[in-house]
Amino acid sequence: MENDSGRLVELYVPRKCSATSRLIQAKDHASVQISICDVDDNGQAIPGQNTTYNISGSVRMKGESDDCINRLATEDNIIKGVWSAQR
Repeated sequence: MENDSGRLVELYVPRKCSATSRLIQAKDHASVQISICDVDDNGQAIPGQNTTYNISGSVRMKGESDDCINRLATEDNIIKGVWSAQR
C-alpha cells in the first residue's frame, strides 16, 4: 500500500519463491534470498545490477535448492549448464 506521496508504507511485503512461484510466509525462517551480481566483460561487478532469487524453506528442506538455482540462472543466461542442453 502506498500513501498519498507514493511511498511504500506496508510493514510486510510478501515474497514469492522463484522456483515454485508460491508465496513465502512471514514465519518461514528457512527461506533465503540470494543476489547474484552482474559482471562486465572484465569480470568486474556492475554496481546496482543484480539478479535476486528467493527460495522457500520447503524447497530447501527437500534438498532441491541447488538444482533450482542452477535452473533459474541458466534460464536467465547467467550460467551455461546441463539445463540448457536438456531443453
